[in-house]
Amino acid sequence: MEKLFLKIIRKLPIKINKEKEKLLIQILRFGVVGGLAFVIDYAVLIICKEVFNINVLLSAAIAFTVSVVVNYILSIAWVFDVDKNKDKRKNFILFIVFSVIGLGLTELIMWIGTDLMHINYLIVKIVATAIVMVFNFITRKKFLE
Repeated sequence: MEKLFLKIIRKLPIKINKEKEKLLIQILRFGVVGGLAFVIDYAVLIICKEVFNINVLLSAAIAFTVSVVVNYILSIAWVFDVDKNKDKRKNFILFIVFSVIGLGLTELIMWIGTDLMHINYLIVKIVATAIVMVFNFITRKKFLE
């Protein structure tokens, strides 16, 4: 996959130094991990809501939590250059804290979109995920590396 990322980056019509190339590869990896976490999140949301008839906000919380576990494992293993000198428990706690903040943002956006604006929950979930994904990358990059 690394070779594919490099091909994509090198086809961009701008000159990119090695540092920016590394960052772009990291962003692409984060996108792949985030995409997988989103599919898991979205599927669990639909299963909870449609199969088990769980309230949409609780369904969103359950789905978000499941996807955070997958996201943490893949982010540490593949996306971020985690500082090996940092306490692993502290890294996990920071990841969870920022994930809970992300969950709060997700819930707020879901509530505004579904309850106040009466938009279909599946559409609102896409918007919430995009916003929270940017928040997640910035905070994880800053605090895990």
